[in-house]
This record gives sequence, C-alpha cells and structure tokens, in this order.
Amino acid sequence: MVNSLTPRRAAVAALLLAGALASTSGCKKKDGDAEAAETAKAVVIGPQEITVIAQRRIETGPSMSGSLAPDKDATIRAEVGGAVLQTYVDQGTRVSAGTVLARLDDTAIRDAFLSARSGVTSAQSSADVARRELERAQKLVAAGAIADRDVENARRASIAAESQLADAKARLSAAEQQLAKTTIKAPFAGVVSVKSVNAGDVATPGSPLFTVVDPTSMRLEGAVPADQVSAVRLGMPVNFTVQGYPDRSFTGHITRINPVADPVTRQVRILASIPNDGNTLVGGLFADGHVASEARTGIVIPSSAVNQHDFVPTVTRIKNGRTEKVAVGLGLQDSGTETVEITKGLAVGDTVLVGGAQGIAPNTVVRVRAVNDQASAVGVR
Repeated sequence: MVNSLTPRRAAVAALLLAGALASTSGCKKKDGDAEAAETAKAVVIGPQEITVIAQRRIETGPSMSGSLAPDKDATIRAEVGGAVLQTYVDQGTRVSAGTVLARLDDTAIRDAFLSARSGVTSAQSSADVARRELERAQKLVAAGAIADRDVENARRASIAAESQLADAKARLSAAEQQLAKTTIKAPFAGVVSVKSVNAGDVATPGSPLFTVVDPTSMRLEGAVPADQVSAVRLGMPVNFTVQGYPDRSFTGHITRINPVADPVTRQVRILASIPNDGNTLVGGLFADGHVASEARTGIVIPSSAVNQHDFVPTVTRIKNGRTEKVAVGLGLQDSGTETVEITKGLAVGDTVLVGGAQGIAPNTVVRVRAVNDQASAVGVR
C-alpha cells in the first residue's frame, strides 16, 4: 500500500512549515536588530585610552633633583708670572694628558736656570777638589807626614764643598721646575671648557688660564629629604631625566652621602656618578629623578588607570566587549613614570581603561577606534 498525504493533510503540513520558517526568520531578525541596536549604542574610544596588562619592572624610592657636573675637572692656573707668548687650544678642543695649551715668556726664568746650572758646575768642581785633598791628607797622616789636625781641616773643607754642591743642585732643580711651569700642559685627557687668556696677556701667579674637564664621567649633585635618607645607601642606582633630553632616562650610582643635613632645607646632599661614554650629557643641566631603593617585576599599569577615590581601589576592565569594575590591590608606585604595581585583581593580557575613559559606566559596550579611524569591537578577557 503506498503511503501518501491527502490533499488536505498536505495543505496543513505546508501551512505549519511556513509558520515555522516565518518564526525562525523573525527570531533571527530580532537578534540581528538587537545586535545592531547594541552596536549603535557602543561607546567609541581611542587606542590611547586603553592599556594591555603586561609584566614590567617598577622602581620606587626617595625623589632626587639637582644638577650635573663633570666628575673630573681642573682649573689650570699660572704658577709663574709672564707674558703669554702663544695659546694652542680653544674652548671645546679635545686634549690628551700632557698636551701643550700655552707658553709663557721664560726669558728671566731661563737666565736664572742657566745661572743655577753654572753654579752646579762650579760647586761640583770645588767638591771634587776638596774630596781629593781629603784623600791625600788621609794617606799622608797614615805615613806620619802630617798632623791629625790637617786631616780634620781637609775633612771640614770637603763637607763644606759637598754642602755647597747640594745647595747648587737644589737651586738648579727649583729653576728647572720654574722653567717647566712656563709651558702650560693639560693634566689629563679631556676637553677645554674655559679659555681665559690669549696671546699678549700677562699672567700672574694664581690667575686662571684654562679649565679642562673629563666628559666621560659626570656626577649628579642632588639632595633627598632628610626623612627619607634611611632608604638611601652607597651604590644604589639613581634613575633620572635631564633637561634637554625629555624622552630619555639615565642611570647612575650613589658614590657619596653627606653626613650632615642642610640646616635650612633639611635635605641631605647626595652625589651619584654617571657614565657618559657617548659624551651625551653636559655639565650644568638640571636633572630630576629618584633613588631606586626598591624594585621588582610585576603587573604594572599607568596610575591614571586606577580610581583611588573609592574605599577600595578599582580599575575599569574590558571583558567580552563590555566594561566592568574590578577591585585591585596596589603595590609599589613610581611617581617618576606615573605607574603603579597591581598585586591582585588583574592578570597579564587584561585590557583596562585609562584617563577620562575610566568614567564609562559598567556593562557598557565599547569599541576601540583603530589608527585609521575605523572602530572595532573589543572582546578581551
């Protein structure tokens, strides 16, 4: 027997199927309309208003500000008087140890040197004669040819001659030193930062001629509040930024701590040595930073991402395209980089809002505007 639908049953089945299809189509349309409406209500934010959680190093410690100065410098002063015959360097000239910087007129000093050298020659001759006379007297007294008194006189004459020779040599050495001081030399390798004389000037003893600095090492002369000096120890790193280099940070290490606080400011002076192999830094610049007395690696986010006005600090996290408030625990805070460590509440890979975007209400759909100004939905953990 062949099964077949009667015309009436076939018509009923067709109506039921059409109703089912219409219902399914209606549901899909409602879902699509709801999704479109939700998308239309989404808050569009810029990429600069979010940050993705990652592990980073954070440091904290007493703030320190001050100025940079060469760690090694020397003001070269005239040690003898005289006219400046010639200078060989200018400001900014790089010099080696012993490089001749200038020469002074040595006419009078050279005459004194030549006189002292002649005096040594004469005194040496007298000393040699007195020594031979003493040797001759000693032989004669041994043979009984002269009295002991004559030997004693010869000995005194030899001693006097040797004393005069020593005095003449000392005078010659002093004259040599004075003559050498008319040639001005660099005491170490570095750069001439100040030139105070020119050819034709008259130098007097003690007058400054040049200043030479070694630019390969700088020092930060700063201060920390006295109530935070207990957190500072020799050898600790100092991280700072320098006026003129706003996008770069530098690191030095504490070499000296003043044992006495300034009676006016109640701050303690600190000196930090800074390598400067590339000669990037120059003396006189203002530096601002902090002593890294405590540091560790963890979850670090911008301070502007944390709402600390509530009883418990919170952040606004984006999860599945919607915002949610999350209570967090705070650790180290670095005021220099304006970052804070998160000890609980967030995980690596989370996305949180920063700055003004924090004010977006919880459970709000958000979309992040791409660099090409096209908005894309955010669906992160």
